Amino acid sequence: MKKLILIEGMGCQNCVKHVTEALENISGVNKVNVSLEKNNAVVEYSGEISDEVFKTAIDEAGYNVTKIETA
Repeated sequence: MKKLILIEGMGCQNCVKHVTEALENISGVNKVNVSLEKNNAVVEYSGEISDEVFKTAIDEAGYNVTKIETA
């Protein structure tokens, strides 16, 4: 399954690294692609992961999720 997550607050490649690591640490996540230019992340995962789990991981990394949708 795939989710598109829109993120506010990223300003540099270090921000991309923080968001990528936060999402990769979620159990069941297979692939993460964070785009600074598009202010989003595309996450491929298996199993059931709620949107709230993705949101919490990004919030804890210091960024804001504005929208999560199926990609």
